[in-house]
Amino acid sequence: MDFGLLPEHDDIRHSVRELMRAFPDSYWAEKDSAHEYPSEFYRAFADAGYLGTAIPLEYGGSGLGILEAGLVLGEVAASGAALNGASAVHISIFGINPVIKHGTEEMRKHALPAIVRGDLKVCLSVSEPDLGTDISNIKTTARPVDGGYAINGRKTWLTTAAESHKVLILTRTSPRDEGRNPYDGLTMFFSDLPHKLLDIRPIEKMGRNAVTTYEVVFDNMIVPAEDVVGAEGKGFKLLLDGLNPERILAAFEGIGIGRAALAKAVIYAQERQVYRRAIGQNQGVQFPLADVAMRLDAAELMTMKAAWLYDNGKPCGEEASMAKFLAAEAGFQATDRALQTLGGFGYASEFHVERYFREARLLRVTPISENMILAYLSEHKLGLPKSY
Repeated sequence: MDFGLLPEHDDIRHSVRELMRAFPDSYWAEKDSAHEYPSEFYRAFADAGYLGTAIPLEYGGSGLGILEAGLVLGEVAASGAALNGASAVHISIFGINPVIKHGTEEMRKHALPAIVRGDLKVCLSVSEPDLGTDISNIKTTARPVDGGYAINGRKTWLTTAAESHKVLILTRTSPRDEGRNPYDGLTMFFSDLPHKLLDIRPIEKMGRNAVTTYEVVFDNMIVPAEDVVGAEGKGFKLLLDGLNPERILAAFEGIGIGRAALAKAVIYAQERQVYRRAIGQNQGVQFPLADVAMRLDAAELMTMKAAWLYDNGKPCGEEASMAKFLAAEAGFQATDRALQTLGGFGYASEFHVERYFREARLLRVTPISENMILAYLSEHKLGLPKSY
């Protein structure tokens, strides 16, 4: 059994690190404070070819797997960009998966090369204000009209909606029927996003403020029938294709944030002198940092396993969920311990740890909450009764 990465994986990590040198902590702090999208980073990331990491070769991408995409996003986060950097690009890397797997050839030929070039931004629209995690209760409808469908409803948590040209949106095209599978009747569309015709409102939030998240009201947005991805009424299955890679990539990002925070804490512990000795000489400082270092490494092993399983076409639902849980927890613990190590300076924006702390906290609730993961594992891994 070989736990080592291939030389090309080390090359990926090294090249991303070199790219990220042009975008130091100060860049991300300024973007976060100004609530300004990191367009310079996005352009550089696209020009380097990373947006196409997991897009097939025939559409201009690199044709690599989720493991390679995870290594890229993990290095982005670990550079100090944290989620402001990773969230600016990860929808383009993995969110387009339903189009790659189930879209028409015309859809793929039109969109994928433009995404690779960085000329086409896409957002994902699933959540609704009263939905929670019960996707079967989606209220946004797509009603057949002459030439296509009319989409009506209120969606929330659309990251980069104002910057995006197209949206992958999950709707209901037939009513939920208690006598059949509740997920039947959900349809996914890949459509243009006409900003001037929509009510798009930013959501004020705790962190990751360089990448804005929105609530969007769709009021009779007309889309052509050619925008349907896959079969009408089978959109939930398409969404499932993206859930495991989404969790795996979120895990890589959480680990990256944790490593950024840990690096800051270690340097501070080595340099900070109190009573004529470095505070890192004290076990009360050393042990909490050593503890999170172990947790980050353990989470990375599970994440690597989940990515390998996915890329090799093997079932990975349990592993992807465990990776996301462990990585989000370890990443947040690392930011918390780093903040504690720096003391008052950890709370100051100047040292950036507080930004890591705010962004790492998000991964404990999204893209799936810790309790939902525990409920899933209780049922599917332990064989206990479904609890919801």
